[in-house]
Amino acid sequence: MGKARRSIQIIIFALIAAVGGWTLYTNLFAGTEKPVVGAAAPNFKLSSLDGVTRELSDYKGKVVVVNFWGTFCEPCRNEMPALDRQQTKWKDSGVVVLGLNLDEPRITVDNYIRQVGVTFPILFDKDEQMRKRYGVSQYPTTFFIKPDGRIGEIRIGEMDEAYIDRTIAAMLKP
Repeated sequence: MGKARRSIQIIIFALIAAVGGWTLYTNLFAGTEKPVVGAAAPNFKLSSLDGVTRELSDYKGKVVVVNFWGTFCEPCRNEMPALDRQQTKWKDSGVVVLGLNLDEPRITVDNYIRQVGVTFPILFDKDEQMRKRYGVSQYPTTFFIKPDGRIGEIRIGEMDEAYIDRTIAAMLKP
């Protein structure tokens, strides 16, 4: 009876190890194909701070700047005013800036946005599904999407206003 019990324990352990290994593999490696420059930007439909549901595909024909950020991230906070000024500068040219906040509490995000005076839409990436889909592992990460819906530029890290301006201008060229 001791041998049978030992065999069952080994089988159960092997099954647990296999399931654990598979779970780890799928969470870390499977489906982590990151969007690249030239590829179609993955669509999303997210709720915004102002209660409006926004979908990336609604902005087809416009340059869209998708900025993944968090209130805890100093470089994110540093570039927000520049992103807002560029949104204001280029809005008549069909440029839209969307800030995708990771799943932070609404009150935290709202307080920060009011303090800084950001006017572009802030969307909530519930459960960080879009962060994963876009392959974002560092904050801030910004995707500049061309009017045809393809990714024109990906920037990891803080941007200064001159960089944002140059990149948007390049996206608007035919």
